[in-house]
Amino acid sequence: MDELVVSTDVHADPEDVYAFLLDFPRYANYSKYLREVRTLEGEGGPGTCYALTFAWWKITYTAHSRVTGVEPPERIDWEITKDIDAGGCWRVTPAESEGASDPAASDSNDANDANDTDDDLTDRPCKVALEVEFDPGSASSDALDLPMLVSLDWVVKKAIPLIRGEAERVIERAVRDLEGSNRDVDLDVYVDSARI
Repeated sequence: MDELVVSTDVHADPEDVYAFLLDFPRYANYSKYLREVRTLEGEGGPGTCYALTFAWWKITYTAHSRVTGVEPPERIDWEITKDIDAGGCWRVTPAESEGASDPAASDSNDANDANDTDDDLTDRPCKVALEVEFDPGSASSDALDLPMLVSLDWVVKKAIPLIRGEAERVIERAVRDLEGSNRDVDLDVYVDSARI
């Protein structure tokens, strides 16, 4: 399985970030190649199914996905349900109060922790990450109506870097909307793949 993780900090309330990410049809607004997201069934929770129509070069493809689990406000799990073995999750890691990860500092910060307000925590960024796992070798050759002389291997080789670019683009644009700003978004990108 290949793995891609794109993450960044966002200055927004974790519950707002979670609700924003749960709205899958909105993703078409942030993507260069995602043309449409239709809800096939459900209301965003586990079992909700979507049809995601992508267009690139001379190829149009509709992927089918399903939300497989949610842990509000920290996690949304999903999977692709046909043509390729793929899935992943959105993670929202809330900001912690200062010193919470340092056991030695916890005694000295107990009084300060009592003074922390929700406003103080929203001033600190939470982390948002898109994690994707996929097996390029599992892609079905019947899934696409390819032009003559174009192989599925060629399409997969070209598509993998596009997936990374799309993940980065979606997170950058979502963060800008969540924060209501047009700042440059610093991304952390992890790729575990021999193909990229």
